[in-house]
Amino acid sequence: MPQTSSRFFDDLSRLMTDAAGLADGARREAQTFAKSQVERMMAGMDLVSREEFEAVREMAARARDDNEKLSARIAALEAKLAEPRP
Repeated sequence: MPQTSSRFFDDLSRLMTDAAGLADGARREAQTFAKSQVERMMAGMDLVSREEFEAVREMAARARDDNEKLSARIAALEAKLAEPRP
């Protein structure tokens, strides 16, 4: 009787191991499919790369700084023009 029980548990263990391997394979296949679908969908969109985004972001920051400096210069010149002349 102990041999039958042992064989039963060995078979059950093998079955569980095979089921786990099958589930892992199905998970990997589903991930690969989802990734390829997302990549295909993104390829059809007009998206920018991270590098392009960072370059434009830096340009915008510099333009904002330049705009603030020019605004300060204009305000100083306008204040100077508003002063009464002797």
